[in-house]
Amino acid sequence: QLVESGGDSVRSGGSLRLSCIASGFTRPRYLMAWFRQGPGKEREAVAASDNDGKAEYSHLVQGRFTISRANAKNTMYLQMNDLKPEDTAMYYCAAESRGDYWLAPWAYQIWGQGTRVTVSV
Repeated sequence: QLVESGGDSVRSGGSLRLSCIASGFTRPRYLMAWFRQGPGKEREAVAASDNDGKAEYSHLVQGRFTISRANAKNTMYLQMNDLKPEDTAMYYCAAESRGDYWLAPWAYQIWGQGTRVTVSV
């Protein structure tokens, strides 16, 4: 089970930190990722990380967002800085990729319920 938290409404330029707690797993998942789905848009990748801390980012958030893992706590974070209105979306945590597909939403088998982020001008 994956449970996200930390979503909120902020002004443009603000920051938020999202958390995803994984429970029911006997060991840290190799790949975990953040995805988002904005109003009227398809789900898109934000960032992914393996359990050694290697990360990949969407070009849309590169340099503004940072993904991190706390394996001892079975927790993943997404630090989001310099938020823009186009970052407004429901943000989802995902785990268990079928193969080595880091940023492909279709590859992930386990999803959280999402946490909403709204960025106003």
